[in-house]
Amino acid sequence: MTEALRLDEQYAILSGTGRSTAPLRVLKHGDTFAVFDPNGDLIPASASEHGLYYDGTRFLSRFELLLGGRQALLLSSTISEDNNIFSADLTNPDVVRDGKVAFGRGLLHVFRSRVLWNGSCVERVRVSNHAVHPIETSISLLFDADYADVFEVRGTSRARRGHRLPTTSTPDCLFRYRGLDEKERRTRIRSVRMPDRVADGLFVFKLSLDPHACVEIEVSIVCEIDDDRPRMIGYDEVLTLARARLAPDANSCLCRSSNETFNRWVRRSSADLAMMITDTAYGPYPYAGIPWFSTPFGRDGIITAMELLWAAPYVARGVLTFLAETQATTTADSQDAQPGKILHEMRRGEMAALGEIPFGRYYGSADATPLFVMLAHAYYERTGDLPFVDRLWPHVLAALDWIDSFGDPDKDGFVEYARRRESGLIQQGWKDSFDSVFHADGSLAAPPIALCEIQAYAYGAWNGAAALAAARGDKRTAEKWRARAQTLRTRFDAVFWCEDLGTYALALDADKRPCRVRTSNPGHCLFTGIATQERAATVAATIMSDASFAGWGVRTVAAGAARYNPMSYHNGSIWPHDNALVAAGLARYGFTAAAGRIMSAMFDLSEAVDLHRLPELICGFHRRSGESPTLYPVACAPQAWAAGAVYLLLQACLGLHVDGVAHRVSFSRAVLPESIDWLRIDHLSVAGAKVDLLLTRHAYDVGVTVLHREGDVEIVAVQ
Repeated sequence: MTEALRLDEQYAILSGTGRSTAPLRVLKHGDTFAVFDPNGDLIPASASEHGLYYDGTRFLSRFELLLGGRQALLLSSTISEDNNIFSADLTNPDVVRDGKVAFGRGLLHVFRSRVLWNGSCVERVRVSNHAVHPIETSISLLFDADYADVFEVRGTSRARRGHRLPTTSTPDCLFRYRGLDEKERRTRIRSVRMPDRVADGLFVFKLSLDPHACVEIEVSIVCEIDDDRPRMIGYDEVLTLARARLAPDANSCLCRSSNETFNRWVRRSSADLAMMITDTAYGPYPYAGIPWFSTPFGRDGIITAMELLWAAPYVARGVLTFLAETQATTTADSQDAQPGKILHEMRRGEMAALGEIPFGRYYGSADATPLFVMLAHAYYERTGDLPFVDRLWPHVLAALDWIDSFGDPDKDGFVEYARRRESGLIQQGWKDSFDSVFHADGSLAAPPIALCEIQAYAYGAWNGAAALAAARGDKRTAEKWRARAQTLRTRFDAVFWCEDLGTYALALDADKRPCRVRTSNPGHCLFTGIATQERAATVAATIMSDASFAGWGVRTVAAGAARYNPMSYHNGSIWPHDNALVAAGLARYGFTAAAGRIMSAMFDLSEAVDLHRLPELICGFHRRSGESPTLYPVACAPQAWAAGAVYLLLQACLGLHVDGVAHRVSFSRAVLPESIDWLRIDHLSVAGAKVDLLLTRHAYDVGVTVLHREGDVEIVAVQ
């Protein structure tokens, strides 16, 4: 997602996060998410992202379990495959009393399990005695709440804060905070079993366990804001609700293969997407990532919807509806907003409400608006849903007006950007680190800046809008917009192409000087089709060269560039969603074998990371034999567009195109990785029809077999 590692000095994510090397555990439901350590603890520390968050605020900053006054020993922990349950197995250390070992380690088993639901967190702790003698001990639960805004957790300093109100200890532990926005935020904690001792932020349970006996403790934590007081809810009820939410969607298809490791990647990605897709007033929307970006982002939502479009088009419908409803209608420099512009991000919480950050509703993306039009066309082509396009049409026209006016203020034919206020983002493409756009000598490009991929998105927008206009019966407008796209394509080739680099320039600066740097951005140009076939072949060779393709994927910036740094956020790292878009671009021009190399790299990455969960990004070091990838320390995981990457990568390798208008599913130059003998796609919906397909890898091609068909749908395979 991407707000940059360093948006600017004010909104920096501090580099010294204090994160341990152990993987974090994450749960999410709706606008509630939790980040904790493998033990299940939230440990208060400066620059720690641990916490239970709701509505942009950390409602619980400490939640520690002590066994006999000491931290329990971790045996193992995990998140269930459906992302509903965190569970941890713990045991006791040696217990010393009066200088002697009262009982040795490993006699007590502590099982923790945790679920989230709609502003609530429910924890169940079961303690079992596996000794041959009785054991007396205690379980202590320690709580605190700092009510830090998520931007404070990220490192933003505040001159003033609200104040904590007195804590109530019985019958519930109740923390309270009144913010400068005059809202009262409360954290209510209740135990089903009455604690033997209660103090501020402390529950103590005394346990006397016979051999092989066990006892359970259940604690509910509820986040409240003003008069909003969700009811206390029990563990079993939450679990029932959570599992019912994951019932298969009739509009989604299923993928499975001969390779169980690949299947685990697909299942984890699917579960991550189910967790990140949040029900909003305007339909389902994939929040960007946890912990920093668990909120709607325009660019991220659109790209995630594009990744999923062939398999789950309902996500695109929700994204388009949400972004149409939040499209800017007025000019507001503090928000980088102009009429027709599509949302960059939307935040809630105290700092957003007070305007201390500009991101309450912020429009600082130059690419989200043309991407919105591209998605509208792609959704129509996938579904044939013309009535929805008719309802969306005024918003498409407004977006095109923005591209033509505010997006191109100097009328040179290219979309460019410059922030309107110092509080806004300097860079407004997907690589929005302040230093991500630079010249060959490393000097930063001065705004206004015209990024190569944004021109490609504009080309895709004009072509897509032309197709929509034609579908609505307006052939004259369709011809005009197609001509507009072709003019842009011709001018783009003349201005951006760098023959000696074998690729397109990253961008043009304020003086229209090209940034002559090899990057992954031109892969997005292939994705939209703005490149000629000849240029595409050259770009493909450059992208797949050793300087760019690092074995784990394509780097954002090729090795050897002045600002190349494999440990940076955007200048040499590897992003799964970026690789998926590049692969789709390669496949568009027939380079499915190159797309297959990227797919195989991402598959290997999924096997090497915790829970088979692709993170937001990894470091861009070259792959070394027998070694794991180098993780990026503050990468979000899960990240919606990283989870969606597997679907677009599959589509690229298979040359898959689903045409809901023509009722056709086609495969072109399909390839499968050597590790996959067969792949099944079940319940693929096409304009009311459904089909089950089996794809089988052969020596030189992939066979396509129709296993089941309902309704009118044609299957075409081109080798």
